[in-house]
Amino acid sequence: MKIEADRDICIGAGMCVMNAEEVFDQGDDGIVVVLEADVPPEHADAAARAVAGCPSGALRRIED
Repeated sequence: MKIEADRDICIGAGMCVMNAEEVFDQGDDGIVVVLEADVPPEHADAAARAVAGCPSGALRRIED
């Protein structure tokens, strides 16, 4: 699975980091930063929860 983030849509809620801190972080401006665009299998469930829980819809899951 791959993850993409639209930083223009992100509102900085931080739900992604709370769900998958191994995959996401927030920059100094509070906007999402994707740490692992190619999500390792052990973090796939957490990343999927982060995508589903993103309040702005800034995250997108891409299946391999």
